[in-house]
Amino acid sequence: MADLDPALQPRRLQQMLPRFEYVFQTRVVTGEVLRMPYGAGERLMVQISGGDIDGPRLRGTIVPGGIEWPTYRPDGVGMVDACYTFRSHDGVHINIRNRGYRRAPPEVMRRLNALEEFVDPDEYYIRTTPLFEAPPGPYGWLADHCFVGIGERQKECLFMRYYMVL
Repeated sequence: MADLDPALQPRRLQQMLPRFEYVFQTRVVTGEVLRMPYGAGERLMVQISGGDIDGPRLRGTIVPGGIEWPTYRPDGVGMVDACYTFRSHDGVHINIRNRGYRRAPPEVMRRLNALEEFVDPDEYYIRTTPLFEAPPGPYGWLADHCFVGIGERQKECLFMRYYMVL
């Protein structure tokens, strides 16, 4: 192992606080759900039926045919793993791979999964770190930055707001 001088410290890192820019929101419509045992937890296969995108930096639709494979650990925490495609308002296809976490106390998770009532997003946590595949051109910035997604689940769809880390 390399020996490092304890005096070697970052010069500006402490002042480099993250800044965020809101770029767009999605409304993701899901379809059929297949449930499978997965070790001590459960794996789901959720079809993505469509949806839309709207925001200051991107507008368009979600192409039907995407998939989400969330895994629920024995402690009840859901690990998000979704892949789907956007079509921008001007016809450009952009892929997203969205990974993250969904968690809440067991009673809140039961209410959230039942989709029978609105559950306040302050009662649960849906956060993702998406990666985008976008061609060079007007949407190339998607493939050149890090992003954070924040979610809210409603009966009709999953809302996600995306922020670019500056």
